[in-house]
Amino acid sequence: MQRTIGFRQASYKDVELVHRWMNEEHVHPFWNLNISLDRFNLHFQKALADTHQTLYLGTIDGEVMSYWEAYWVKGDVIDSYYTAKAWDQGVHLLIGEKEFLGSGYALPLLRAMVRFQFQQEATTRVVAEPDIRNEKMIHVFKKCGFSPITPVKLPDKEGLLMFCEREEFEARWKDEHRETGV
Repeated sequence: MQRTIGFRQASYKDVELVHRWMNEEHVHPFWNLNISLDRFNLHFQKALADTHQTLYLGTIDGEVMSYWEAYWVKGDVIDSYYTAKAWDQGVHLLIGEKEFLGSGYALPLLRAMVRFQFQQEATTRVVAEPDIRNEKMIHVFKKCGFSPITPVKLPDKEGLLMFCEREEFEARWKDEHRETGV
């Protein structure tokens, strides 16, 4: 059965949902945002107002099930860890709803988001820096076309800097449908 992937821009009305996800056992060790709702409200408001990133909720057949941060590397903390190009973008993600874990959705969702980021013609690289302990997501990033570059000690975690170059991505997925189906 074909399922449809979608994304919608997050808004402040999503704060309680995203806060709940940040407190899930499969999320909080990697995001470190299992904080009180009051503190998370402030964090989320700041994230929504940050003009160098856009927050999204990912959906499967219209059901909200994941959280995404698509950001410009310039001005982000990761900018100081490598020589970034002006139009490099980055991505953070989590699958929030447990029933979607282990069902093969992470790769098609990531592929759809990276394809969306490459719609910006000047962007030739998308970066990620998953927690170095998160072997499942590192595996998904590799399957999508990201290459491991180097471990990086970030303020909130030790991450693995990974690059997805446009040419590699397009070559890997040239035969895939451009639509957002799973």
